[in-house]
Amino acid sequence: MEESGKRSVIKSISWRIIASVTTSVIVFVLTGEFMLSLGAGFLDAIIKMFLYYIHERSWNKISWGREV
Repeated sequence: MEESGKRSVIKSISWRIIASVTTSVIVFVLTGEFMLSLGAGFLDAIIKMFLYYIHERSWNKISWGREV
């Protein structure tokens, strides 16, 4: 079963929200700097969403581990 590109985008966005909020909280706890934590969370979201999409689409082309 192959996923659509749209499904991969939605999965990327939902996961990035969770992961970037986590990154922001960690940066805030470590530094106490609110603006730094927001910036780190924003950059984290943008960069990793792009990388996750590429990762998902690449794995979609690999049949290993799939049941037909």
